[in-house]
Formats: sequence, structure tokens, C-alpha cells
Amino acid sequence: MRFGQQLKSSLIKDWLFYYIAYDDLKHALTIHRAWNEKAEQEFVSRLEQELDKVYTFQKVKSEEIIRRIAASEKEVNEVVAKADRNEDRGADESPTEEDFELLEEDLSDIIADVHDLAKFTQLNYTGFQKIIKKHDKTTRWVLKPVFAARLRRKPFFQDNYDAFIVKLSKLYDTVRTRGTPIKGDSAAGGKQQNFVRQTTKYWVHPDNITELKLTILKHLPVLVFNPNKEFAMDDTAITSIYFDNTNTWELYLGRLKKTEGAEAIRLRWYGGMQSETIFVERKTHREDWTGEESVKARFKIKEKNVNAYLRGELTPEKIFEKERKEGKRSEKDIASDEQLAREIQYRVLTRHLVPVTRSFYHRTAFQLPGDARVRISLDTELTMVREDNLDGRHRAGDNWRRMDIGVDFPFSQLPPEDVERFPYAVLEVKLQTQAGQEPPEWIRELTASHLVEAVPKFSKYIHGTATLNPKRIKLLPYWAPQMDVDIRKPVSHKFGIERPGQSNDISTSGNLDDDSEDEDATAGLPHTHGHEDEDEGMRRLRAARDAMEQHDLDQRRAYGTITNTEGPNALDIEERISTQPLPEDDYPLYDSDSEEEEDLEDARRAGGWHCSSKLIKQKAKDFGNTVLDVGKTLIPRPRPTVMSGAGFNMGVPSWKQPGVVKKFKAPKGKRIHVPVRVEPKVHLATERTFLSWLEFSILLGSIAATLLNFGDSLALAGAWCFTIVACTALLYSAGLYIWRVKMIRKRRAVTYHDKWGPSLLCLGLLAAVAVSFGVRLGGGGWERGLK
Repeated sequence: MRFGQQLKSSLIKDWLFYYIAYDDLKHALTIHRAWNEKAEQEFVSRLEQELDKVYTFQKVKSEEIIRRIAASEKEVNEVVAKADRNEDRGADESPTEEDFELLEEDLSDIIADVHDLAKFTQLNYTGFQKIIKKHDKTTRWVLKPVFAARLRRKPFFQDNYDAFIVKLSKLYDTVRTRGTPIKGDSAAGGKQQNFVRQTTKYWVHPDNITELKLTILKHLPVLVFNPNKEFAMDDTAITSIYFDNTNTWELYLGRLKKTEGAEAIRLRWYGGMQSETIFVERKTHREDWTGEESVKARFKIKEKNVNAYLRGELTPEKIFEKERKEGKRSEKDIASDEQLAREIQYRVLTRHLVPVTRSFYHRTAFQLPGDARVRISLDTELTMVREDNLDGRHRAGDNWRRMDIGVDFPFSQLPPEDVERFPYAVLEVKLQTQAGQEPPEWIRELTASHLVEAVPKFSKYIHGTATLNPKRIKLLPYWAPQMDVDIRKPVSHKFGIERPGQSNDISTSGNLDDDSEDEDATAGLPHTHGHEDEDEGMRRLRAARDAMEQHDLDQRRAYGTITNTEGPNALDIEERISTQPLPEDDYPLYDSDSEEEEDLEDARRAGGWHCSSKLIKQKAKDFGNTVLDVGKTLIPRPRPTVMSGAGFNMGVPSWKQPGVVKKFKAPKGKRIHVPVRVEPKVHLATERTFLSWLEFSILLGSIAATLLNFGDSLALAGAWCFTIVACTALLYSAGLYIWRVKMIRKRRAVTYHDKWGPSLLCLGLLAAVAVSFGVRLGGGGWERGLK
């Protein structure tokens, strides 16, 4: 949807005249035939007026929300205090259920205001960016850098709503629990037995972050570790330094391929650079078939001791010497941490691990204190930074981390090649439910809503390392080629922030494209500075919005996509592609360079006869493919007519609608790693298949040996046929078994289904039986003729 249409369809009725007059500004760019200095001054003056209008309204509304939150906090405290007093005295004048319902309704209204203000800010900021872009493109006068400075002086778009969210979360949780919020250790619940833990990760577009936080806080409170301290953004900052061997990248490859026992070693701290406590962590991946869960273990160390520890100068015994003397922890726990410190130090020294990638983000966690059954974390402003000393640059030097940056997002002092600013927030949902128990309904609605995009097995370390080292990393995660795909999608079902007694406004999460030059203000829509009656304008606005909704619905029904792209069971892009037949010359969803290229690179590094043989095989294969392609071109054969991808094809709806289906191809010289699940039963199934072929081959060989016992020439012919079929099946199955084992060991996402073998075996067996009967019948007639 074009931005002009999106703006009109997302207007809030009460704030109608405070939005940017986008249509007026766009019209001002077209009324002058020759753009001169006077026209430029007039346009800039109107732009300044719009900026002042939006900035003033946003500031007033923000202050109003602050006052409303303070008033609600006072009312909530009074009601809770009254309930506590009456409970102590045994009086009957406790607050009623209606009192709490009114408070909850008032807080819901404030939450809706915060949501609307965030959407108002986002829409207007986008409007200013797009009108400036249109101005520079239409007039050829460059206004963007000048107006950027004016935006910084009136930064209505830089307000952070996290402070509102933390306060509203505490108040709403108090009201929801009727004055008795759950209290306890936020880390509790991690050792519950007989529970199944499920972790899923999602991407969240920046336009939907505030709405998502406000939605979650109505079900789970924001987890605050120090409720007595005033909220500060630095308190939510989390920074991690990941280690690896820059020659082999073994930790990166292990975590990417999810091999059994793959490790990730990192140093993490919370808050700013002044934090003295550093957590040394090791994450170990365990396959599901082992019956064990992936483990994250860590211990604490002082920042001043980190370098000595990593160099091996500070032994684990010295690290925990003071704790042993104090006796505040059990000897068993100290010994466990000491063993962990010893193992990590040994790996760092023997594997030559060095700092390679830093990840930074602000985390908002939602969880009931003392109850880890449902834990949700949202990481925003995610940034990855290089920490290595490669390319002749001493980023960290001899220190364990670089000191030229801290938690000063967006790290504008860094060169572009050293920083990767991730475009989305990362939502992680962790559930601990009893076996067979369904997750809460609101969790299911949240994960199926338009607010999130599922990205299983996403890793900050893997993404940052692959992106920041394009010349060294050849194997990419499966989501790498999808980074240019807009993850925003239309509302699939009613879910999100809803003002009490009203329905939701249309979400602004649609793709806001640039307006085309001939798309001025659509006829019939009210103008933000028009002189029509407000009621009439709103009526026409609602009519236009309803017409657009109906048009969109009709389009999706016409193309048959409504049943597959809507609703909580909507198919994602991979699933939609898998439902349609692919032509023979089409490439799969994730197309990479030939897998043999990786083997060839390994052979080149090894050298010798192995490398020469690989090169000869590759050249022969390339020559054979070329000859085959030329032969296919020269042989006359019917070819299908290319049909248009739009509309209907012979009465069958086309799936390849713009923005619905997209295939992803790896950059030249790189491969995409598609996660392949390998369990012991996969190997066993491969062996069973081979043994079945072997059994069948032995059976055919036995038939051939039996025919030989007849001793005549006719039996000999039949024995030869069955022997050939048996030997062919044996060699074919052995080769197929070796190939499958090799592909499984390398975790290659290839087609393991054998679509030719069984059919050819049946044809060979049929031919052998036919020859036996044919020769026998023909031979019998010939013998009678001789007599």
C-alpha cells in the first residue's frame, strides 16, 4: 500500500488534524512549473509549520500520559492501601470488584494512548522522510541534510516509551491481581522436574515493537530485577563477546550446523562499561535424541582479572580462593564453577580462541517473579561489532574487548565494515509446560499474529559473524538471503491493543511504499487542512477505509490466497512454496553453489593426489553436463508455452503473486546451510533400507543358482538374467547407501528419496521373468519341431 493511502487508513479520529499534511505538501511540489528559490522557501516554511505542529502535539500528549500515569498510580495505591487496612482490621469496607475493574479500564485506556502515540510518531516520521525524498527527487534541490538538522532540534520521534511501559506494567499487574501481585525470585522455577521446555524465536519490525510490548504487559509483567531503582536504559543493556578460532571458525560452524556437543564461549556483562562483574559462559548444544537438554553454564570473574585468566596466568583455583574463605556458597557449587573455569580456559588456550564478535542489545523481559513457566524477552537495538584484530587493524589489541565503544548505540563512531545494525527486534518465547499441556491461548494468538515473524534457531552470534566477515565465512545461515524481505504483513486476526469499548484501528504494519508521481490525494478523502465539516469528513474517511478493506479482501479471494495467508494457521513463505509444484528447471527454496565446491576447496588446501583427482572428476563432470545440455537443446521436443504469472491460468489461481513467493539464492561463492535434523534412527533407517536391498539381491541370486541345477541351456539363460538383476541391485544399493551415509554425515539438505531404484528393479525383474518364460516356451516349440 502507498504511504498516502496508509496514512489515511491509519488516522486516529481524535487526532485527525495533528498529522502531517502529506497531501498538501505533495501538492505543493507540483503547483510550480519552474522550481526556484521562492518556491523552495515557501515549501520549507510549510514543512517547518508541519514539523512544529507534530512536535508540539507529541510533546503535549506525552506530558498528558505522564500525568495520567501518575494519577492512576495514586488511585491504585489508595485502593490497595485501603484493602490492606481493611484486611488487617477485619472491616467489611474493602474495595469492590467494580473498583478494580474501573482501574483496569483506566489503565487499558492509557495503554491504548501510549500505543496510539507511538503509531502517531512512527507515521509522521515516515511521512517527513518520504516527503523530503520526494522533494529532492522532484525539484532536484537537496533538502535532506538540512532538514535532518531541524528534525534533531525537534526530535519528536526519539521519545522512548520504555519508562511508560515499566510503570504501566507494574500498575496493571497490581490491578489484575487485585492488589496482591506475585512476588519471588525471578530466577526461580528453572529446576522444576517433569516439564518440557520449548523455545522459539521471532523477528519484530520496529513499527510493531511498542505495540508488542504493550500487548504482552497485559498478560505478563515486565521483569524488574531492582524495583527500588529508577528506570534507566543502561540497566537493560546486555553485551556479549564471542570467541572463536579465526583460522578454522570451528565454533561458528559447530553452532551453525548444530552438531552434537557444539560449543559457544562468550563473556557477558550487564549495564554499562563500568560493570565490574563479567560472566564467563559456555553454551553446549545437545541433540534431542541424546535425551539431554542443551546446557548453559557460567561463572563470575572480576573485569580486572579477565585478561590474566584468558592468558592462563590466573588459575581457576585463585579465582575462587576468596569465595572458599568466605564460605557463603557450598563447596559443591564452588567446585562445579571451578571445573567449568578450568575447561573453558583449557579450550581458549589449546584451540587458540580469540574475541571475534560483540553483540549488544537492550532487553525487556516479561515474567511472573518466581514462575518460569512463561518467559518472554524482547531484544531491541541489536547490534553486532567486530572484535578481532584481522585485516591489520588492532580493534581490541591485547585486551579481551575493544574500549572505543560502550553502550552508546548506534555506535556512529565505528566504520561501516565494523558494525552490523540488525534491522529487527528479536522476540524469544520460552515455555515450560507439562507434557501434553497446551501453551496459554494468548501466547498462541501472539505467535500467530501480524506482529511477529518466526525465525527458528536464529542466533545473534551466527548472524553477526557471517555478516561482518563476508570474505572469510562461506557457509551462511538459512535466514541470510531473506534480510531484504519486508516482514511486515496485514492483520490476520483481531489481536493487539484495543481501547475499552472500541475496536482496533487498522494496523500500520503494512509495507509503506513510496507514492508514485501521479498518485496525488485520492478523490473523496478528507483533507487534513480542508474546511469540510468534521463529521462529514470522518464519514467519508470510514467509507474509504471500508472500501479499501473490501477491495483487498476481494483481491485475495480472487487469487485464492485468503485460505493460506490469513488466520492463526497461516502458512509462512516456505510452506506456501512447498504447496505448489516446481518445474524441473526451477531451483529450490534455498539455492547455493554446488556442494562439490566446498569439497574442492578442502582438497585444494590439502593438496597432493587427492586434489588432482578431485579436479579431474570436477572437469569431467562439467564437460558431461555441457554435452548433455547441448544434446537437450538440439533434440526436437515439445516445449510448454510460457504463461503470464498474473491473474488466472486456465482456471487455476496463480501462486506467484508479488510479495507472496520468493526464492532465495546464495551469493556467488557461498553456500546456505539449511538445518537438517539427524538422529540415530536416521542412520538405522538407512542401514535397514540397504539390508532390504541386500536381502532381495540374495533372493534373486538364490533363484539364479536354482535354475542352474536344471542343467539345460534354457535354464542357463534364465539364471543369467536373474544373476544380472541381482548383481545390479546389489551394486546400486551399495552405492546409494554410501552416498546417503556421506550426505547424512555432512548434514546436507539433499533429496534422500529414491524415485528410480525400486521402479527399475521391478522392470528388471519383469524382464528376467519374461526372458525365462519366453525362452522356455520358444525352446519347447523348437524341440518339438526337431522331433
